[in-house]
Amino acid sequence: MAPEGIHARPATTLIRLTKKFKSVVSLKKGDSLIRLNSMLNILALGAKGGDSITVIIEGEDEAEAAVAIDGFFAEELKNL
Repeated sequence: MAPEGIHARPATTLIRLTKKFKSVVSLKKGDSLIRLNSMLNILALGAKGGDSITVIIEGEDEAEAAVAIDGFFAEELKNL
């Protein structure tokens, strides 16, 4: 993650990715839990580089969503 956090381009890409799945995708940082469906939610989370966040995926296609989201954080994020 960039030192300043997830900025607009990767946030938009991540939201588009999660909308491909029926499962509900959420991010958790500390006591804050947001649904990963809008830019405002991501900005409200306030995640910065070095922060530990947890991805929570619940639904019928959660395994496929987990693979895609893991790939986003492992590979795509560094190119955005």
